[in-house]
Amino acid sequence: MIKPYDDAYFMKRALQEAEEAYSQGEVPIGAVIVANNQIIARAHNLTETLNDVTAHAEMQAITAAANYLGGKYLKECTLYVTIEPCQMCAGALFWSQITKVIYGARDEQRGCIALGTKLHPKTKMTGGVLKEECAQLLKRFFIEKRNLN
Repeated sequence: MIKPYDDAYFMKRALQEAEEAYSQGEVPIGAVIVANNQIIARAHNLTETLNDVTAHAEMQAITAAANYLGGKYLKECTLYVTIEPCQMCAGALFWSQITKVIYGARDEQRGCIALGTKLHPKTKMTGGVLKEECAQLLKRFFIEKRNLN
């Protein structure tokens, strides 16, 4: 029997995506979607690259996972994302009917929890997985951005 990977393992993969976003000058948020203990989609923010405010890591990952599965529903899938999803991404996750959302750091101002956005009733959400690493990458990015301006 293959030993399943744990949440920290998959969050580290999401952090690798966030690092890729960082290296491209994007807000460093990364995401992976897992089904049957296997990564089926990986993505990072592309809002600057694509000049598209909807090109968040979660949105990119949802599209990639749906393409991989050949359908729009992500039942029996888990999203790992380095920061709590925003209202827009939470809405897309609602419609995808994803089974689980696991995030790293909270977004106290713009996150779906603070804004009271609902996920699908069957979706479970937990946070705090590698939250320090996730938060530090974002802090470093915005400190550098402020110092450049």
